[in-house]
Amino acid sequence: MEQLAVGWRAMVLDRDANADVRDLPGIAVRWADCRFAFWNCVTLTDVDADAALLEQRLCQAADIMRAKKHPGFLWLFEDLLDDEARAGLRTAAEKAGLEHAFPGVGMAGDLLPLPEPSHPDLTFVRVTTDEQLRAYADLNSRAYGFPLEDGRDGLVGSALWKKRVHAYLGLRDGVPVTCAGTVEAAGRLFVVLVATAPECERKGYGEAVTRKALHEGARATGLTRATLHATAAGAPVYPRIGFRPNSPMHFYGLKG
Repeated sequence: MEQLAVGWRAMVLDRDANADVRDLPGIAVRWADCRFAFWNCVTLTDVDADAALLEQRLCQAADIMRAKKHPGFLWLFEDLLDDEARAGLRTAAEKAGLEHAFPGVGMAGDLLPLPEPSHPDLTFVRVTTDEQLRAYADLNSRAYGFPLEDGRDGLVGSALWKKRVHAYLGLRDGVPVTCAGTVEAAGRLFVVLVATAPECERKGYGEAVTRKALHEGARATGLTRATLHATAAGAPVYPRIGFRPNSPMHFYGLKG
């Protein structure tokens, strides 16, 4: 949760210097209100929240989300809830007007430095131009089912992604087919926006480019610990690199 709050502050303010970035009691708002839904984020920050507090926070989060122009997600870390709140989460979310979008899991590991990665099919290129950033955005849009323009609205033109994020494309025969980035966040390397073209999945591309982003990020920063938030599809990849699951996650959107 803390990695999300720190890392997404930079991402959201990079997209819009006037973005809604607030730390409220029990809620962190990181909302660029752009078309890229991952930059529109609310997360709950209470530790050991009970059922009553969870219900209150979910209603507050939903109200914040309803006031925005563009849709986004509530990122909820299950291990921040007590047993009663966890058992009642589904009902409380529905009562607040939220619907489950997809599951995820938080992961972390003291795994750096990693050896120089390679893959027989791929050439790795660091993202330093808007053309490369557009390719990175398009890979994420295709992988997560967003319109291409939504991903581009989140990334194209970003100085942060071309300078501070260790963002890499994996090229096969000169064509971008996979991507991953790492960025320093509160003494950790935070893995962000890993994606592979749908037609190129299950070839080890995502693991290889993630290893590249971690290798280069660690070499530049000297950091030894890394964290990430994995979707269900990506979760099996990261333990092979050295990550270990910690908190189950849930992504919620407003009911349509």
